[in-house]
Amino acid sequence: MHIIMWLARRVGAAVVLLWLVATAIFIAIRFIPGDPAEAIMGGPGSQASAEALEAAREQYHLNEPLVVQYGLYLGQLATGDLGTSYAQRRPVAQVMAEMLPATLQLTLIALVIAWSIAFVMAAIAARSSKIGQAMGTIIEVIAAAVPHFWLGAMLIIIFSTWLGWLPAVDTGTIQGIILPAVTLAIPLAGFLAQLMRDSLLTAMNSPFALAARARGASEGQVFFRHGFRHAALPALNLTGWAVAASISGAVVVEEVFARPGIGRSLLGAVLSRDMPMVTGIALFSALIYMVVMLVVEALEAFINPAAARGGDQ
Repeated sequence: MHIIMWLARRVGAAVVLLWLVATAIFIAIRFIPGDPAEAIMGGPGSQASAEALEAAREQYHLNEPLVVQYGLYLGQLATGDLGTSYAQRRPVAQVMAEMLPATLQLTLIALVIAWSIAFVMAAIAARSSKIGQAMGTIIEVIAAAVPHFWLGAMLIIIFSTWLGWLPAVDTGTIQGIILPAVTLAIPLAGFLAQLMRDSLLTAMNSPFALAARARGASEGQVFFRHGFRHAALPALNLTGWAVAASISGAVVVEEVFARPGIGRSLLGAVLSRDMPMVTGIALFSALIYMVVMLVVEALEAFINPAAARGGDQ
């Protein structure tokens, strides 16, 4: 019963959050300057006739009051219908289904690389001297602050132009995804390493670590059996943020490396005022974030049931 109530509360909160996101998107779209009918007909350069523009307004209910438009919008979303892309004249869900695998592949590989780099950096810094920790902090801050577009350009210049080791654009091979994944992973690794290092230092100097040393445990045993396990929980809390950051970073990375995906589609949709596509991708990103957070909370409840019960009280 406790699990059912916990799940019901989380799902209810997710539904409310999705509604808020959908409402915010609806309001934002209505405040964008310009005539939506022009975007539907192909933009200002399409030279659509007044009759064609009026027909588009009628078809998409743009002449209705905002309250009516909002009700139709929510009703359409409630049935899972994301509408038709203005630019591609195809269902948004179909376009997203084609673009999604490439973005998921990039995001998952980048997350694995980011967590691996963060763990190594945090472990080295946590077991180093004060000078080593200070140097580690500088490296982490620089990594976290570097812009994706600049990092991607530098990696292309070094590994593609100068060395010729890796392709500069997507080739559909494992070699073609290395540079985009590393570009997406390094700033993320900088943030994660800072949190993991601080958590590891706290855990390694906590009473349970001191007690383990008193029982004769080696530093390696204390680190892996106690320090890393306790430091993993704060880092686990950032998983939802890490996924959201990866998806948002993919907008830039996919454009830099001419890689097809959800991120590049979003950028193109914004530039062409393809509002159904913008809405669909934004809602999908919010849904992914909420699903990941739900899984993270479930893992936290499994790892530390007492803390989970305390948080629900």
